[in-house]
This record gives sequence, C-alpha cells and structure tokens, in this order.
Amino acid sequence: MKGEPRSGRIVIVGASLAGLRAAETLRDKGFTGSLTLVGDEPEPPYDRPPLSKQVLLGRTGAADTGLPLRREVDARWKLGVRAEGVDPVGKRVILADGERLPFDRLLIATGTRARPWPNPGEARLDGVLTLRTSQDAAALSSRLDAGPRRVLVIGAGFTGSEIASACRERGLEVTVAERGPSPLVGALGGTLGAFAATLQRAHGVDLRCGVTVTALKGSNGRLTGAEFSDGGRIEADVAVVALGAVRNTEWLAGSDLAAGPRGVACDAGCRAFNMYGIVTDDVFVAGDVARFPHPLFEYQMLALEHWGNAIAQAEVAAHNMVATGPDRRPHLAVPAFWSSQFGLNIKSVGVPTFSDHVVIAQGSLREGRLVAVYGYRGRVTAAVSVNRAKWLEHYRHLIETAAPFPPARGAADRPESAEPVPSDVPDPRQLSHGPTVALTGHLPDRRLTLVRHEPTPAAVHRP
Repeated sequence: MKGEPRSGRIVIVGASLAGLRAAETLRDKGFTGSLTLVGDEPEPPYDRPPLSKQVLLGRTGAADTGLPLRREVDARWKLGVRAEGVDPVGKRVILADGERLPFDRLLIATGTRARPWPNPGEARLDGVLTLRTSQDAAALSSRLDAGPRRVLVIGAGFTGSEIASACRERGLEVTVAERGPSPLVGALGGTLGAFAATLQRAHGVDLRCGVTVTALKGSNGRLTGAEFSDGGRIEADVAVVALGAVRNTEWLAGSDLAAGPRGVACDAGCRAFNMYGIVTDDVFVAGDVARFPHPLFEYQMLALEHWGNAIAQAEVAAHNMVATGPDRRPHLAVPAFWSSQFGLNIKSVGVPTFSDHVVIAQGSLREGRLVAVYGYRGRVTAAVSVNRAKWLEHYRHLIETAAPFPPARGAADRPESAEPVPSDVPDPRQLSHGPTVALTGHLPDRRLTLVRHEPTPAAVHRP
C-alpha cells in the first residue's frame, strides 16, 4: 500500500459496529484491495443498545438485532476466532487458530467486554449473569421470563439502570446496589444522579446506594442471595453484574502500541501511538477501545462507549486509511448518547463529567421534563435532556462554539431555578461502574525506562 493507498491488504480486528461501518466506508472510498474482518463472537455484527431495552422486555429476540449492511463489503470474515497478538515487524495479526494474517494497514476495533464478578467461584453460580453480548441478553431474557422472586442488579450505571427498568416493567422485584451516592452519578453528576434515585424508588426499585455487594450466596451451585457491606442481606434468584466494561487490549501486549486498561491511544486522525508516543502510519483505532484527544475538552484523552461515536470514528479511521497527507481529517464529533428507562428518554451531548457546575436551563426536576446544561471554567461543555430532546442541537452548537456558561435564557426557557450549582462529578474510584465517557488524562498506562545509546568514539563528530 505504500504506492497506492486504495489497494493492498487491510485487516480489521473487531467485527462489531465499528468494524462493519469501517469496512463499508473503505469500499465507499474506493479501496479495492483485500479486506479481512476478525471477530471473536460467532455471530455477524449486531446492534447492542436493544439488548438492555427491547430484548429484555421481550419485544424482540436477541437473534433479531443484526446490523443491516449499508453495502456489500466483499470481505473475508473470520468469526468466532480471537486475535492473540500483532507482529509489528512482520506486520501480521496472530489468530488463536494459528493463522497469521498479513496486513499493510490494520484497524483495531476490539471494543469492550463486561467486567466480571471478581470472585470466580461466586461468578460460576447458576443465576449470576452479565449483559454485553446477544447470548448474554438471550440468557437474561430467558431468566426474566421464568419469573424470578427477585433480581439483584450490581451497579447503577446506564446498563444497570436499564436492566432495573426492564425488570420493573415486567413486574419483577429488583434490588439495585451501587457503591456511589446515586444511580448514573458517574455519567451525569450529582443533580441528575439524585433525580435518577428518586425516579427509581418511585417505580418500586429497592435502591441501595453507598453500599457494595460483599458476597453472592449459593446452594447446590445455584444463586440464593447476597450480602452487603452495611450488613444487609437479600434473597435473589438472579444477579446481573453491571460493573462497567473492560477494554479488549490484552491481545496487544508486546505490540509496542500505547495499549492498556484505558484503551489504545491514538491521535485525532485515529492513528495509533506506539508506547513512546510516536504516531504510527499503518495502525488505526476506532470505537470503544480507542482513546483520542479532543480540543473542545482541553485535549483530554476521551474514551467513549457510545453507539454514535463508534460509527463516526470508524468512518474517519477508514477515510484516513486510504487518504494521504492533507486529505486526512480529524475525528472531532461532539459525544452523544441516549438511554430509555422508567418511561423517560434521556439524551446527552458533550461530556457531562467535564464540568464544575450545572444548571437546569429548561423545565424542572419536579416535572421530569428538563434540559440540564453543564459548564467548566465558564463555558458550556455538555447538555442532558430528559423528555426534551429537540433542544439538544441548540446546545450542541453552544458546546462547539465554547459559548459562555451559564447560557443566556431564551423566551422558551422557564426553568424552576436558573442558578448554577456544583455538578458533583465523583471520583470514578468511588463508583461500582465506569462512566460512559471517560476523561483519561495524560497519564501513561505504564512506566517506561529510557535507554540512552551513547555513540562510539568513531561516531563522535569532531569539528
């Protein structure tokens, strides 16, 4: 591919949303070379957001969430096979079945997996589940169909809260345990976190905040209940571990890429950094596994677990894989995500956790229809709507133009209170789940030892 970027060999590791959309974009951009997609799941690419919503409610089957093809990609698919390494010198991807795939350019789109329960013995109890894959969703939906006496949800981030919402809509008793002070606090801060807590309790959720699950109890290999850090106990037939995600980077050990628990670091053009911070020309990153700098957020490295970001970043990465020099473009999309739970539609633009204050700019917490606007050092950085999504494009523009915070009030704005309050974004270490947008800062994932090579006497320049 050195001479012609639209030919040669491209390998995409990760055959989910980002990998599929990248493959389609490559063909749209005129790539005519060989294209191989590697995925560790046996199923073709499918849509994950419905798994914690429509599938758990029984409105669609887990097998019916396949992603539509926007065009034929003329690719070789290696599904149900893990990638186990990258040979950076020989430019080959090493697969678990022993095959070595040569590449001229590589796209890493391996995403995340559900964080497991830390006690392996307890995790093996029948009734202890996670929710990430379509198989997970099918298993959990089947358990809910059986009518368990009580479901325990461990972690009150978006996934945990959506699971709790589905349980209550089914009429099931559910207990939610969250280490932090409220649900969603790691993503939305204290004000909307308190609102989410009131909402869940109003819908009959047994919500327990500021506690951890210290043990899952079982009998004859089946889950029977749980014990909490405050001394409480419950009986439960099903426990769903919703403790956030683990980024799939372990397979990159020894690749010399800047990969670690926080993801794979790349520039705004999706080109991966090596472990010394030098940008690569032939390895790209996209989707949940990527960490990239964003100028709207002081060039902090962002890691996003969002459907829209996976598509946008995959398209930029694919474009840059077949473009040269000035034709390459940056991935600077404003983060956006949404959730449906307890009868409410929650949508967000920007990075709510990148804030020091928040103001209810429209509506009110009391009526449950509102727009909360977040600011950092006097400029708008995010907005979250609850059943008021039509205003988000306006606030997206304010974020993109670094508009002053608090925003000016319009004629349609009649908030209950227009006084900014601290956004109360907690330290992630205080939570039992991770935020959907992570500001990972500039700290490396490992310490490096620099070896200085002293020149030999013959090589010393003499005047």
